[in-house]
Amino acid sequence: MQLVIIAGGKGTRLGLRDVPKPMVEIDAKPLLEHQINLAKRCGIDEVFILSGHLAEVIVDYFGDGSAWGVKIHHVVEPYPLGTAGSLNLLEGKLKDRFLVFYGDVVMDFDVDRFIDFDAQYDSVGTTIVHPNDHPYDSDLVEMDNDGKVTAFLPKPHPEGVVYQNLVNAAVYIFSTSIFDYIEEGISQDFGKDILPKVVEQGGFLMAYATPEYIKDMGTKDRFEHVSQDFVSGKVARLNFHNSRPAIFLDRDGVINKDMDVKPSVEAFELLEGVAGAIAKINKSDYLSVVVTNQPMIAKGVVSAEDVEATHKKLETLLGNEGAFVNKIYYCPHHPERGWEGEIAELKIDCDCRKPKAGMLFKAQKDLNIDLSKSWMIGDRETDLKAGKNAGCQTILVGDIIGQSEFADFRCKNLKEATELILKDRR
Repeated sequence: MQLVIIAGGKGTRLGLRDVPKPMVEIDAKPLLEHQINLAKRCGIDEVFILSGHLAEVIVDYFGDGSAWGVKIHHVVEPYPLGTAGSLNLLEGKLKDRFLVFYGDVVMDFDVDRFIDFDAQYDSVGTTIVHPNDHPYDSDLVEMDNDGKVTAFLPKPHPEGVVYQNLVNAAVYIFSTSIFDYIEEGISQDFGKDILPKVVEQGGFLMAYATPEYIKDMGTKDRFEHVSQDFVSGKVARLNFHNSRPAIFLDRDGVINKDMDVKPSVEAFELLEGVAGAIAKINKSDYLSVVVTNQPMIAKGVVSAEDVEATHKKLETLLGNEGAFVNKIYYCPHHPERGWEGEIAELKIDCDCRKPKAGMLFKAQKDLNIDLSKSWMIGDRETDLKAGKNAGCQTILVGDIIGQSEFADFRCKNLKEATELILKDRR
């Protein structure tokens, strides 16, 4: 597979004068060099660098790429063409399919896994998406349960919008059919212009969600932050090649006020201190994963669409306060029959309903979680037993009276539980 790096950034907000933004050094090497080394690790040996501002700095440094064991082609845009407009300069030179990086993004992710995901679909392209702590001012992606992109929500968002916290990470694999959507000779951007056009015209785009490290460094504050993460090893540590611990969270009674027998979007309300607690998880190496039983789907009281709409509100409320969850899993089943309007095919003794650990095992597979270093936080014995069945440590939260057979610790709420877990692990 070929790699295209879009490297036309000026770095004005970083205060750069003599070097283009992609050549700013992180840990004594230009960011572009880190990106090329990442691609080379998965066998990519042909790179197209699309540059503009101070292009000669990039050309002089990398030459033909032989010093890095790759073949580099330099293409300089005649005037600013935007991320998509500059790609159009390569029409006819790329094979189907190719990888695209933005030259101002600090990243370390399992490129092979991304390529394998993309290869399953005959799509126009696949974009990497992930949650972040400021979705309210980010370009967002909507996708269905199969990972197909259904819409783009560019910023600024309408007041009161409820969203999935899925941010376009600006890492793509495209088919050469992407050129059918790019006009020649004008400035165009993938996130704002081209990808929404693909979806609007019925094109097939996939979204690949990953918790790995992919962040732009476009401002001085962000640059300092990502530089620290790189030097500390966090950038590399979050690669899917490395297993990570997770903090599994029950939903009702732990994250939000219990909605009893009639859950609804309107009734959903975060408990006090929850957003701050989850934000602390986000800053650690722990993944934050929700695992919740939703038997009212099987009983016919609510639909799967109702539950997913509630989860969008959960993501929105957390995002508005600078927090996110990496993944939400829910069990729609219930084994007992006898409810009017129940869904017969969901009335089964499944492997995912807590106290069974199916949702935790699914998360382990999806996110490469080290269950032996993970925690389950819940307000019921069924939550804790599920954690124990998966090999996790457990914390019981709430004002429950009496002994708990499966709780390793007891805390008043999620804030206190999170502080217990993270106090010696910063």
